[in-house]
Amino acid sequence: MSSIEEIIAQMMRNPRDVRFSDLCKVCDRYFGAPRRGGTSHRVYRTPWQGDPRVNIQNKKGKARAYQVR
Repeated sequence: MSSIEEIIAQMMRNPRDVRFSDLCKVCDRYFGAPRRGGTSHRVYRTPWQGDPRVNIQNKKGKARAYQVR
């Protein structure tokens, strides 16, 4: 099991090789529980103004690179 800091370091090195479950751990830590889950998408609220959500998607166990960035 990786710590949040290790997962973030991996995300910075190579956003194409991040497991969806690891990205979920990071989002859960910083944004709380998702507003919606149980499908291939998880939607999180964010604390800033504007478009207050982060939408991540599972693609065969991996996170999509553009969503990791």
